[in-house]
Amino acid sequence: MLQEKRSFAFPMNVNHVGRITSRGGNEAIRNKIIQVLFTAPGERVNQPEFGCGLFNLVFEPNSTVLSAAMQFTIGQALSRWLGDEIITNSVSINPDNNFINIEILYTNKEDLQQQATRIQFK
Repeated sequence: MLQEKRSFAFPMNVNHVGRITSRGGNEAIRNKIIQVLFTAPGERVNQPEFGCGLFNLVFEPNSTVLSAAMQFTIGQALSRWLGDEIITNSVSINPDNNFINIEILYTNKEDLQQQATRIQFK
C-alpha cells in the first residue's frame, strides 16, 4: 500500500495530562522521515550531526547534478538515522519548473510493507 501526502505532525505529542505519547505505525515513520529531511545538521544541540541538509541544496541551480546530490544526500541520511526502522528502496527526484518533487519508497521493517512519501518544494 502506498501513502499519499498528509498533514505534518510529530510522532510525539503531549496528551491532556501533560505526558508524552507516541503514535506508531506508518504515520510515525513518515513523520520521522520528514523530521530527518527538514532538520539541518547543527540544528539540534545534543545531536549536531542529525539531519539531512536538504534545505542547503534547494537553493542550488536546478540541474541533473542537483538531482543526483539530493538523491544521494537523502538516501544516506535515511539509512543513517532510520536504518533500524526502514529500508530505503529508492529516492526519486523530479524537477518540474519551479518545483522539486521528491518520492521516497521504503519498506517498514516492522511489517515489511512498502510505503511511499512524497514531498514537493517550491
